[in-house]
Amino acid sequence: MTITPSPAAEAVGLTGARKVYGTGAQAVTALDELTLAFPQGTFTAVMGPSGSGKSTLLQCAAGLDRLTSGAVRVGGVDLGGLNEQRRTVLRRERIGFVFQSFNLVASLTAAQNVELPLRLAGRRPAAAAVRAALAEVGLADRATHRPAELSGGQQQRVAIARALITRPDVVFADEPTGALDTAASREVLGLLRAAVDGHGQTVVMVTHDPVAASYADEVVFLRDGRIADRLGGAAQVPGRAEQIAGLMARLEQR
Repeated sequence: MTITPSPAAEAVGLTGARKVYGTGAQAVTALDELTLAFPQGTFTAVMGPSGSGKSTLLQCAAGLDRLTSGAVRVGGVDLGGLNEQRRTVLRRERIGFVFQSFNLVASLTAAQNVELPLRLAGRRPAAAAVRAALAEVGLADRATHRPAELSGGQQQRVAIARALITRPDVVFADEPTGALDTAASREVLGLLRAAVDGHGQTVVMVTHDPVAASYADEVVFLRDGRIADRLGGAAQVPGRAEQIAGLMARLEQR
């Protein structure tokens, strides 16, 4: 089954997105009429205090959870009109994921983990494409290694290669550097940045780390399920991480 999207300048868009958990006096509003677009070929970081709606935004934008009201579009496709089977197909074909915990299959080699999305989609992976994906993340010589034989940073690079192998509309990265040391974090962020600059990939990253967010073209700050602030400008310029940290500190004091 293939979903054909309509043309769109945005990779992902949310309009009036509202997500409420629970009912009555116990109801919690995680997203509050949020309207936000992630343009194609851009790198966006999403930040905010605990409970601001960051994780809910990612889950709803990726079709892992349904909105209470409003709309989500991925590659021009309205997720609200899809049943669970078609949502699964869309996620498999049009969305890549990078998680803090890597989520590699322990029994598979690096190459087998990278080709897994293609196999799940019923496509025969081209060995050359898998090799190229691993080479692009600097792991051409680790193709036959299993996750236990790789460092944390190497495992996350395999996860990035796996997310990019299908050339998805968007890659959602959830705290991708949260389990890594400084050097490995820098490598992973550099790869995500290179995917945007070199391949026009769209990346949306949830992070609490101002240094990680400084790699993004735009930082969106959430509070109480709404956009509280935004920061554009050039990525990785001197002082950007400190500027982001300052905005986060003011947001947490409100």
